[in-house]
Amino acid sequence: MDKNIFKKFSYGLYIVSTKDNDTLSGCVVNTAVQITSQNPLIAVSVNKENYTNEIIKKSKKLAINVLSKNVNKEIINKFGFYSSKEVSKFDNIEYEIINNVPVIKEGSCGYLIGDVVDIVDCESHDIFLVRVSASQVLRDDEALTYKYYQENMKGRSPSKAPTYVEEVENTSSSKYRCLICGHIYDDAKEDVPFASLPDDWVCPVCGVGKDKFEKIS
Repeated sequence: MDKNIFKKFSYGLYIVSTKDNDTLSGCVVNTAVQITSQNPLIAVSVNKENYTNEIIKKSKKLAINVLSKNVNKEIINKFGFYSSKEVSKFDNIEYEIINNVPVIKEGSCGYLIGDVVDIVDCESHDIFLVRVSASQVLRDDEALTYKYYQENMKGRSPSKAPTYVEEVENTSSSKYRCLICGHIYDDAKEDVPFASLPDDWVCPVCGVGKDKFEKIS
Protein backbone atom coordinates (compact mmCIF):
# COMPACT_ATOMS: atom_id res chain seq x y z
CA MET A 1 0.00 0.00 0.00
CA ASP A 2 1.40 3.40 -1.02
CA LYS A 3 0.29 5.61 1.87
CA ASN A 4 1.61 8.72 0.15
CA ILE A 5 -1.65 8.87 -1.81
CA PHE A 6 -3.36 9.94 1.41
CA LYS A 7 -1.35 13.17 1.23
CA LYS A 8 -3.44 14.09 -1.82
CA PHE A 9 -6.59 14.33 0.31
CA SER A 10 -7.65 17.83 1.26
CA TYR A 11 -7.76 18.70 4.98
CA GLY A 12 -8.23 21.70 7.18
CA LEU A 13 -6.41 22.24 10.45
CA TYR A 14 -8.39 22.79 13.64
CA ILE A 15 -8.10 22.80 17.41
CA VAL A 16 -10.75 20.77 19.20
CA SER A 17 -11.33 22.12 22.70
CA THR A 18 -13.47 20.92 25.58
CA LYS A 19 -14.00 21.32 29.34
CA ASP A 20 -15.01 19.03 32.20
CA ASN A 21 -15.52 20.90 35.49
CA ASP A 22 -12.29 22.91 35.84
CA THR A 23 -10.30 20.80 33.38
CA LEU A 24 -9.58 22.47 30.04
CA SER A 25 -8.27 20.35 27.20
CA GLY A 26 -7.57 20.70 23.51
CA CYS A 27 -5.69 19.14 20.63
CA VAL A 28 -4.98 19.73 16.96
CA VAL A 29 -6.97 17.68 14.43
CA ASN A 30 -7.06 17.70 10.66
CA THR A 31 -10.06 15.45 10.16
CA ALA A 32 -13.31 17.34 10.61
CA VAL A 33 -16.16 17.53 8.12
CA GLN A 34 -19.69 18.90 7.88
CA ILE A 35 -22.20 16.08 7.45
CA THR A 36 -25.53 17.95 7.21
CA SER A 37 -26.61 21.56 6.59
CA GLN A 38 -30.05 21.47 8.18
CA ASN A 39 -29.65 21.17 11.94
CA PRO A 40 -25.88 21.01 11.24
CA LEU A 41 -23.96 17.88 12.15
CA ILE A 42 -20.13 17.76 12.20
CA ALA A 43 -17.89 14.68 12.35
CA VAL A 44 -14.46 15.03 13.96
CA SER A 45 -11.82 12.34 14.48
CA VAL A 46 -9.72 12.28 17.68
CA ASN A 47 -7.08 9.70 18.60
CA LYS A 48 -8.08 7.53 21.55
CA GLU A 49 -4.72 8.17 23.20
CA ASN A 50 -5.31 11.92 23.32
CA TYR A 51 -6.34 13.20 26.74
CA THR A 52 -8.81 15.46 24.94
CA ASN A 53 -10.67 12.36 23.74
CA GLU A 54 -11.17 11.32 27.36
CA ILE A 55 -12.46 14.75 28.38
CA ILE A 56 -14.86 14.96 25.42
CA LYS A 57 -16.40 11.67 26.48
CA LYS A 58 -16.96 13.07 29.97
CA SER A 59 -18.30 16.48 28.95
CA LYS A 60 -20.22 15.44 25.81
CA LYS A 61 -19.45 18.91 24.41
CA LEU A 62 -16.69 20.40 22.27
CA ALA A 63 -15.69 23.35 20.14
CA ILE A 64 -14.01 23.16 16.75
CA ASN A 65 -11.73 26.19 16.36
CA VAL A 66 -11.05 26.94 12.68
CA LEU A 67 -7.44 28.14 12.48
CA SER A 68 -6.31 31.08 10.36
CA LYS A 69 -3.36 31.03 7.98
CA ASN A 70 -2.00 33.81 10.20
CA VAL A 71 -2.01 31.70 13.35
CA ASN A 72 1.20 31.67 15.37
CA LYS A 73 2.82 28.29 14.75
CA GLU A 74 3.62 28.05 18.47
CA ILE A 75 -0.10 27.61 19.15
CA ILE A 76 -0.19 24.61 16.79
CA ASN A 77 2.93 23.20 18.41
CA LYS A 78 1.50 23.55 21.91
CA PHE A 79 -1.85 21.93 21.09
CA GLY A 80 -0.40 19.41 18.64
CA PHE A 81 2.67 17.97 20.32
CA TYR A 82 1.91 18.10 24.05
CA SER A 83 -0.71 16.53 26.28
CA SER A 84 -3.27 18.61 28.18
CA LYS A 85 -2.63 16.20 31.03
CA GLU A 86 0.90 17.57 31.40
CA VAL A 87 0.77 21.11 29.95
CA SER A 88 -1.66 23.98 30.60
CA LYS A 89 -2.22 24.68 26.93
CA PHE A 90 -4.56 27.62 27.46
CA ASP A 91 -2.02 29.64 29.44
CA ASN A 92 -0.98 32.84 27.62
CA ILE A 93 -3.54 32.25 24.85
CA GLU A 94 -6.61 34.40 24.25
CA TYR A 95 -9.71 32.28 24.83
CA GLU A 96 -13.22 32.56 26.25
CA ILE A 97 -15.58 30.10 27.89
CA ILE A 98 -18.73 30.02 25.74
CA ASN A 99 -21.56 27.58 26.46
CA ASN A 100 -19.22 25.96 29.01
CA VAL A 101 -16.60 25.21 26.35
CA PRO A 102 -13.23 26.99 25.88
CA VAL A 103 -13.16 28.84 22.56
CA ILE A 104 -9.78 29.92 21.19
CA LYS A 105 -9.89 33.44 19.80
CA GLU A 106 -6.20 33.94 19.09
CA GLY A 107 -5.27 32.87 15.54
CA SER A 108 -8.78 31.58 14.83
CA CYS A 109 -11.16 32.41 11.97
CA GLY A 110 -14.10 31.31 14.10
CA TYR A 111 -15.62 28.41 15.97
CA LEU A 112 -18.43 25.87 16.13
CA ILE A 113 -19.76 24.54 19.44
CA GLY A 114 -21.92 21.48 19.81
CA ASP A 115 -23.05 18.44 21.74
CA VAL A 116 -21.79 14.94 21.04
CA VAL A 117 -24.73 12.87 19.79
CA ASP A 118 -22.86 9.71 18.85
CA ILE A 119 -19.38 8.17 18.90
CA VAL A 120 -18.10 5.82 16.18
CA ASP A 121 -15.27 3.50 17.22
CA CYS A 122 -12.63 3.46 14.45
CA GLU A 123 -9.90 1.37 16.08
CA SER A 124 -7.16 3.93 16.91
CA HIS A 125 -9.56 6.89 16.68
CA ASP A 126 -13.07 7.85 17.70
CA ILE A 127 -15.29 9.83 15.38
CA PHE A 128 -17.44 12.22 17.39
CA LEU A 129 -20.70 13.25 15.73
CA VAL A 130 -21.49 16.74 16.98
CA ARG A 131 -24.77 18.64 16.67
CA VAL A 132 -23.81 22.30 16.26
CA SER A 133 -25.62 24.66 18.66
CA ALA A 134 -23.54 27.84 18.29
CA SER A 135 -21.01 29.24 15.82
CA GLN A 136 -19.37 32.53 14.92
CA VAL A 137 -16.90 33.99 12.42
CA LEU A 138 -14.25 35.94 14.35
CA ARG A 139 -12.18 37.32 11.49
CA ASP A 140 -12.22 37.22 7.72
CA ASP A 141 -8.86 35.44 7.34
CA GLU A 142 -8.28 32.55 4.98
CA ALA A 143 -8.58 29.26 6.84
CA LEU A 144 -5.43 27.24 7.39
CA THR A 145 -5.19 24.00 5.43
CA TYR A 146 -3.09 20.98 6.25
CA LYS A 147 -1.25 21.39 2.92
CA TYR A 148 -0.35 25.01 3.70
CA TYR A 149 0.80 23.99 7.19
CA GLN A 150 3.14 21.36 5.76
CA GLU A 151 4.48 23.23 2.76
CA ASN A 152 4.58 26.87 3.91
CA MET A 153 4.88 26.57 7.69
CA LYS A 154 7.11 23.48 7.42
CA GLY A 155 4.92 21.68 9.93
CA ARG A 156 4.75 17.96 10.62
CA SER A 157 2.04 15.57 11.71
CA PRO A 158 2.18 14.24 15.28
CA SER A 159 2.29 10.44 15.42
CA LYS A 160 -1.32 10.33 16.71
CA ALA A 161 -2.71 12.15 13.68
CA PRO A 162 -4.81 10.05 11.28
CA THR A 163 -2.68 11.38 8.39
CA TYR A 164 0.67 10.48 9.99
CA VAL A 165 3.03 8.64 7.62
CA GLU A 166 6.34 7.48 9.03
CA GLU A 167 9.25 8.69 6.98
CA VAL A 168 11.72 6.20 5.56
CA GLU A 169 15.13 7.46 6.52
CA ASN A 170 18.44 7.10 4.73
CA THR A 171 20.92 5.77 7.30
CA SER A 172 24.10 6.87 5.49
CA SER A 173 24.67 9.86 7.82
CA SER A 174 24.08 10.78 11.45
CA LYS A 175 20.46 11.64 12.16
CA TYR A 176 18.65 12.71 15.30
CA ARG A 177 14.92 12.46 15.99
CA CYS A 178 12.90 14.78 18.20
CA LEU A 179 11.13 12.76 20.88
CA ILE A 180 8.25 15.25 20.96
CA CYS A 181 7.31 15.86 17.33
CA GLY A 182 9.43 13.38 15.35
CA HIS A 183 11.41 16.01 13.41
CA ILE A 184 14.59 14.55 11.89
CA TYR A 185 17.85 16.52 12.03
CA ASP A 186 20.06 15.08 9.27
CA ASP A 187 23.71 16.11 9.48
CA ALA A 188 24.08 15.48 5.73
CA LYS A 189 21.43 18.09 4.92
CA GLU A 190 22.36 20.76 7.46
CA ASP A 191 25.19 23.30 7.54
CA VAL A 192 26.06 22.48 11.15
CA PRO A 193 26.37 18.93 12.60
CA PHE A 194 23.92 18.26 15.42
CA ALA A 195 26.75 17.77 17.92
CA SER A 196 28.05 21.29 17.14
CA LEU A 197 24.74 23.09 17.57
CA PRO A 198 24.71 25.68 20.38
CA ASP A 199 23.15 24.74 23.72
CA ASP A 200 20.24 27.13 23.19
CA TRP A 201 19.28 25.62 19.81
CA VAL A 202 15.67 24.41 19.66
CA CYS A 203 13.68 22.12 17.40
CA PRO A 204 12.37 24.17 14.44
CA VAL A 205 9.03 22.36 14.62
CA CYS A 206 8.02 22.12 18.29
CA GLY A 207 10.60 24.29 20.07
CA VAL A 208 12.15 21.78 22.49
CA GLY A 209 15.88 21.68 23.24
CA LYS A 210 18.63 19.33 22.07
CA ASP A 211 18.13 17.13 25.11
CA LYS A 212 14.82 15.95 23.62
CA PHE A 213 16.54 14.44 20.57
CA GLU A 214 17.76 10.87 20.17
CA LYS A 215 20.36 9.65 17.71
CA ILE A 216 18.85 7.18 15.25
CA SER A 217 21.82 6.54 12.95
